[in-house]
Amino acid sequence: MRKVFYLMGILDDGDVEWLAKTGTTKFMPSGKVLIHEGKTIQDIYVVLEGKLAVSVRAMGGREIATLLAGEIVGEMSFVDSRPPSASVTTSEDSYLLVLPRTVLTNKLHTDDAFAARFYRAVATLLADRLRKTTSYLGYGNWTEGADPDELDEALMDSASFGATRFDRLLKQLRIH
Repeated sequence: MRKVFYLMGILDDGDVEWLAKTGTTKFMPSGKVLIHEGKTIQDIYVVLEGKLAVSVRAMGGREIATLLAGEIVGEMSFVDSRPPSASVTTSEDSYLLVLPRTVLTNKLHTDDAFAARFYRAVATLLADRLRKTTSYLGYGNWTEGADPDELDEALMDSASFGATRFDRLLKQLRIH
């Protein structure tokens, strides 16, 4: 659930309201492929409820990550406009908030404050993922002794706001 703190904690109440009004809720039963590795996607997703598995062909289709409520899916392809580097499949029945690329791009072009918050949230997510990956590969010795799942103090203030905003989003979308 930690990733939701990054996204919802950095966005403001109006941003979350816009996401709820603009996005659509999609139910996906267990075992369905949401994203195919190498195939262009037109949407970005927020996992509202459920569990997704991330896999890559280069590793024999092995699952390399699990995504839970609050995770963003498709953000790398959104940022660099390249096809996804992994496939994403539902591991259990899941609900997603779907944001079309064209609508989100238009909002980013017309609302500078939203764009700054959105890109900061995505950059924070990607930086966290990179730190964990480099640590996993043995390049993270400089963080020895640190808990890789501990939130940075600077993010702690926004964490409670993020949790509250995510809960409000779920209620608004009638997921809970």
